[in-house]
Amino acid sequence: MTGKRPTIRDVARQAGVSHQTVSRVINQKEDVLPSTRASVESAIEQLGYTPNAIARSMARGQTHTLACISPNLTDFTFASVIEGAEVEARKHDYFLLSSSASDPNAFRALVNELVGHRRVDGLIVINPYADSRYEFIPQNFPLVFVGASAHEKDICSVSLDDEKVAFDATNHLILLGHKKIALVTGPMEEDCSKDRTEGYRRALSEAKIAFDPTMVIEGDWSATSGQTALLSFIEQGRIPTAVFAQNDRMAMGVLRAARDANLQVPSQLAVMGVDDMPLSSYFDPPLTTMQQDIPLIGQEATRMLLDIIQKKNPAVRELKLSAKLVTRRSTTKKGGD
Repeated sequence: MTGKRPTIRDVARQAGVSHQTVSRVINQKEDVLPSTRASVESAIEQLGYTPNAIARSMARGQTHTLACISPNLTDFTFASVIEGAEVEARKHDYFLLSSSASDPNAFRALVNELVGHRRVDGLIVINPYADSRYEFIPQNFPLVFVGASAHEKDICSVSLDDEKVAFDATNHLILLGHKKIALVTGPMEEDCSKDRTEGYRRALSEAKIAFDPTMVIEGDWSATSGQTALLSFIEQGRIPTAVFAQNDRMAMGVLRAARDANLQVPSQLAVMGVDDMPLSSYFDPPLTTMQQDIPLIGQEATRMLLDIIQKKNPAVRELKLSAKLVTRRSTTKKGGD
């Protein structure tokens, strides 16, 4: 014994067949006699032969690899989507390659490498409309968008039902008696920010509360932008009784700015966010938020993508997931203790 890893030709010699026959057995081809198949399988077991995964993929015309391209790999939401996608891919014996592209040119180069060289069987793209990157997606390649609705009917997508989430969040504050409700948005070039803003406006409209554009400030999803937004309202003398931040990190910044300005939360200022990130219940005070199952978005996107790869028609081509209101101590009835 030399310790050398057995090859397909070693198996062929042991079974007394050609290496092409061994290949057909490994790749589960039907044109092999049962007795021959049994002989090859016995030789594989005796030698401890493990087929080369790359070679098998090439023979089958598939890599059994998916790719998820995100604007970055550090954002909590993006990372959670990727985690969910990876878990689902493993269930189906697929490998998930995750990568980031911070701008359209980097995205185009990455797509050319992955798709042009056929390194993956399908793509999941997070936030495709944040810039013009969606223009570089090749036609007729298995694809699912995440975090945005598909603007084209032949592209599948999975996202949070952002409009309803924002409606429910704003309506919660309205039911607590708040009418002067400020909004801190994400970047307005992103679909989810636009949809959440529309949900906020619809809730105000249905409650007969006039929409005041001066009560809306655009943030960038960071805690700093939430802090800056509330300080801006205070400096302009337009202090709201409640703030709806479109994610928890910006809500955390609002809480920090309120503390610095000696505004008591929630008696003087109610604050709520979206996501229910792991630290939300540890904020001071604990944050009321709209809880979404972010890994589930990645799982559903992977399921949808695998259906496309396997030539199945996904049951739903545009899937919008719901969120649940989680009430904590950062909100209370207006004028309450």
